[in-house]
Amino acid sequence: MSLPSDFLWGFATAAYQVEGATEQDGRGPTIWDTFCAVPGKIADGTDGSVACDSYNRTAEDIALLKRLGATCYRFSLSWARITPLGGRNDPINQAGIDHYVKFVDDLLEAGIVPFITLLHWDVPDELDKRYGGLLNRQEFPLDFEHYARVVFKSIPKCKNWITFNEPWCSSILGYSTGFFAPGHTSNRAKSAIGDSSREPWIVGHNLLVAHGRAVKVYRDEFKPTDKGQIGITLNGDYTYPWDPEDPRDVEAANRKIEFAISWFADPIYFGKYPDSMRKQLGDRLPEFTAEELALVHGSNDFYGMNHYTADYVKHGDGSPAPEDFLGDLSTHPYSKSGECIGPETQSFWLRPNPEGFRGLLNWLSKRYGYPAIYVTENGTSILGENDLKEPEILNDEFRYKYFHDYVNAMAKAVSEDGCNVKGYMAWSLMDNFEWAEGYETRFGVTYVNYADGQQRKEKYSAKKMKEIFDAVIEKK
Repeated sequence: MSLPSDFLWGFATAAYQVEGATEQDGRGPTIWDTFCAVPGKIADGTDGSVACDSYNRTAEDIALLKRLGATCYRFSLSWARITPLGGRNDPINQAGIDHYVKFVDDLLEAGIVPFITLLHWDVPDELDKRYGGLLNRQEFPLDFEHYARVVFKSIPKCKNWITFNEPWCSSILGYSTGFFAPGHTSNRAKSAIGDSSREPWIVGHNLLVAHGRAVKVYRDEFKPTDKGQIGITLNGDYTYPWDPEDPRDVEAANRKIEFAISWFADPIYFGKYPDSMRKQLGDRLPEFTAEELALVHGSNDFYGMNHYTADYVKHGDGSPAPEDFLGDLSTHPYSKSGECIGPETQSFWLRPNPEGFRGLLNWLSKRYGYPAIYVTENGTSILGENDLKEPEILNDEFRYKYFHDYVNAMAKAVSEDGCNVKGYMAWSLMDNFEWAEGYETRFGVTYVNYADGQQRKEKYSAKKMKEIFDAVIEKK
């Protein structure tokens, strides 16, 4: 059971979750700055204005990565630092570019391979106000293309690019449930605007087209000289039928993955939306124009995989509500026979199930022709962790076990099943701003003491990561 000797491993973060410095060096506001200012949207009433202060602590973060033995680091750029208003005719902020150019130089000097995400949910707020942001099929892809070109030109030393992080979350949580910025939903108790039955499908479509535009720019204008690669990161759980004897549950378990992952991956690999989605959603799911399809079909050099958990899936009654986005089904932590997915964590949606990681790696590989896969996020919160004090909070054996079991499941998927996994980035390098959950939920291998100057201290899991990978990566 082993991973190839050139396998990359490290950690992942996102700009709004760790950078802070939201008004420093010319950064413009994002939809998350605006959303966090609305009372009741964030569990503990906080925001990302300081977070881990990583914008001002790049040297400290790189030293931490080096100490832990990481060979790669995935982070996202704040679009609003580079073009503060976001648009293709708006001014470019050189200070923002300079910051990221130096960060990449410093990572490379430390022997750490950078993976850059162009957009991890923090859309420039002006674009949302100007033309509806992600809802605009014409303007948004063109503005994103322009931003991507500016970045590719500025940072030729980065060879690994991700266009979007988890478009499912931007679409569903941002435009169906209203749980994430910009908070659109049909539920008028939560938002004055939104149509949960239509907007998420429009947003997903526009993100795919914007992804395709950025990929075309990279391949046409930069890849020949820079020799890098580009893809998209998609999130999804593995599924098991609630009743394996019921063919409707078996079908629903597969459909759940199609509605979460194949919604984006099928157009990229096959040039069409999944039949199960077209059947349920009809004309609410947009049709690709010939031009859009040419941009989207075949637009991944690799598959970026974010994965955390698994579910038992029970089929629905055949008449899903207009706002249904799961695919006429329900998810459960227990099966019909009483088997449990895994132990509870601080995150209501997450229970460890390492076998499901191997299962989903195989599901994706079989469906999409064994593409190169980079696991761009994987990790866990711990029930009640935020209530602990030092030194107890540093003893995260639960997280260590999660990483140990998941990494070993991945190694089996590679060595025994033939999956083509090239790298793995744990979520996360440090505790950070966990979106709508604020700072109450921690995912880091490094403890951040927000009350004492954002001081970082390695937890048990941080110190054990190199050991976990040394045991499964072939020696050079």
